[in-house]
Amino acid sequence: MATVKLDLSLNLGFQYVFFSFLQGLSTYIKMMLSTQALLSAIGVGEKSATVIGATFQWFLRDFSGMLGGILFTFYQGSNLDSNAKMWRLVADLMNDIGMLMDLLSPLFPSAFIIVVCLGSLSRSFTGVASGATRAALTQHFALQDNAADISAKEGSQETMATMMGMSLGMLLARFTSGNPLAIWFSFLSLTVFHMYANYRAVRCLVLNSLNMERSSILLAHFMQTGQVLSPEQVSSMEGVLPVWATSLRSTISNPLHKRVHLGVKVSSLPRPDMMQLLNGVGASSHKNAKYLLAHRKGSVSVILHKDSAAADVLKSYIHAIVMANVMEETTAFYPQGEAWMDKHYDEFLNKLRSGGWKTERLLSPSITWRANWLSHSSGAKID
Repeated sequence: MATVKLDLSLNLGFQYVFFSFLQGLSTYIKMMLSTQALLSAIGVGEKSATVIGATFQWFLRDFSGMLGGILFTFYQGSNLDSNAKMWRLVADLMNDIGMLMDLLSPLFPSAFIIVVCLGSLSRSFTGVASGATRAALTQHFALQDNAADISAKEGSQETMATMMGMSLGMLLARFTSGNPLAIWFSFLSLTVFHMYANYRAVRCLVLNSLNMERSSILLAHFMQTGQVLSPEQVSSMEGVLPVWATSLRSTISNPLHKRVHLGVKVSSLPRPDMMQLLNGVGASSHKNAKYLLAHRKGSVSVILHKDSAAADVLKSYIHAIVMANVMEETTAFYPQGEAWMDKHYDEFLNKLRSGGWKTERLLSPSITWRANWLSHSSGAKID
């Protein structure tokens, strides 16, 4: 069994490298077409164009991209690690949109600055998301704590793809020069191929870390069968498309994780729920754990204690998923959820570890809000 798993992991690893190389190659071929269009729009080769004008346009383009990167990091930086697959896919999609803007720029001379700034803004998201997810995936592939070696090899592969892509792109730009129909056909065909290769590459990734969706898939299956799925099985079930493309997903994903809100601010709860929490009523925890659970309209809110550690966060999320699951079957979900945790939680974690899963922490968006309370036999009083 161990040999079969190792062979499967190596096979998926080679597939990831292969498709990653293909998507990088197509990216740099397209880049030559978009760069050619951008330089033409700026006025390269025209007598009426001025150096200071082109410099100022290039400055605005780069400035908007840098500003966009800072804003994107501020709003989404904490979410990149927990959804590395999705953001890897989104990064390349945004890069395609950025190159599309460059290709469109000659068609809208009166709105040239706006178009190229939008393209630069789109590529800035690519830079942040791609860099962050690359770091996470490098750690995943560094099985012998050789992250530097993995990073160097990945850099060499990307350099090779860049050299080949730029060379082929130059040939393509030369053959399609002056023929808009051929340029657009080539660009759109390469874009479709690029997204296909990127999707296949992301699908080959088998991550053994626990994020919110993978945890819910594992727990739902364990509650039904008493068995834990392997990382390879969960990889084929989890979604990799962005949230706004959920309806287009071809894989089956478990919706339970969407009904759990982790790290909820107490004051954001409705006043009746807040008063129940203050009185220690209508909330659930487990053996004086550093979290509280509260339900509202089919969802579960998790309130974390200010001293909660990574293990408490994982435990609170598993408890919330259990409660969301039994909520569909009974109204006594608080005691049933606690009873399940008493009986099965340790067994579930042990089977996860035996199955090759990392159970040290839950990969989740940054938890900003935490609360403080004193536990008594009669309940929990929140400060």
